[in-house]
Amino acid sequence: MSWWGKLLGGTFGFLLAGPLGALIGAALGHNFDKGLGSGLKGFAPGAQERVQTAFFTALFSVMGHLAKADGRVTEDEIALARNVMQRMQLDDGMRQTAIRLFNQGKQPDFPLEDVLHQFKLECHRRRNLMQMFVEILMHAAYADEHVHPAEQAVLESVREILGFSPQEFRHIEALVRHARHFGGASSRGADAPSPQAVLQEAYEVLGVQATASDAEVKKAYRRLMNQHHPDKLVSRGLPEEMIRLATEKTREIKEAYELVKRNRPKK
Repeated sequence: MSWWGKLLGGTFGFLLAGPLGALIGAALGHNFDKGLGSGLKGFAPGAQERVQTAFFTALFSVMGHLAKADGRVTEDEIALARNVMQRMQLDDGMRQTAIRLFNQGKQPDFPLEDVLHQFKLECHRRRNLMQMFVEILMHAAYADEHVHPAEQAVLESVREILGFSPQEFRHIEALVRHARHFGGASSRGADAPSPQAVLQEAYEVLGVQATASDAEVKKAYRRLMNQHHPDKLVSRGLPEEMIRLATEKTREIKEAYELVKRNRPKK
C-alpha cells in the first residue's frame, strides 16, 4: 500500500509535522529525517496519501482519547477499537501502530483540539471524509451503551472544530443508532425498540420527515448513497482499508430506505 509504505519510509511525518506528525512518529518509533529521497510529490498538502495517513492517525488517537474521557476504558470500548481494526483487515504492523495511537490518545496531555484542527486542515474540505470520521467515533462512544457526559464533551469538541451543525450531528447519530439496531450491537438486556421507533429512526437516517413526499425520500436516499460511495471516499482520502466500513454504511442506508418504502402509504 503506497501511503503506508511511504509512512514507514519516514517521508510523511517529516512533511506533515504538527501534532499528527508527532503522534505517528512516536507510534512508529521512527526518525522522520530519513527516507526523503523520493515520493515527496505524493505527500503535498491535500494529496490523497497524505490525507489517508492523517485520517488513520487522527482516528485511532482520538478514539483512545474518547474511550478514556470518563476515566476508564471499558472492555466494550477496547473490543470496538479491535473490531474496527479487524474490519479494516490491518496487517500486524498497521494494527500495532493503531494500538499505539489509541494508547497515546489515552494520555492526559493528549492535544485533542490541536489534533482536530490539523485533521480538518489536512482534509481540505473533504466533508464526507470528516463525516465518516465522526461516525466511527460515534460508534466508539456507544460501545458500552452509555455516552458519559465527558464523552459527550469530547464529541461536542469534534462537532465544533470540524464544523458540523447540531442538526448534522443528530443525523449522524441516527445513522449510528440504526446501524447498531440492525447489526445486533444494541443494548444487551435492554428492550428492543418498537417497530414504530425503528421506522422513525429510518426516516432520521434519510434526513427527512415522515410527511415528505416519495420523491423527496428518494432524493434524500440517492444523496446519502452518493456521499457514502466507497470509491468516492477513497479518492478523497479514506484509507483503502476502510472500504469495507464505507460499504457497510451504504448497506445501512439502503436498509433504512427499504424500510421506509415498505411503510409508505399506498397510493
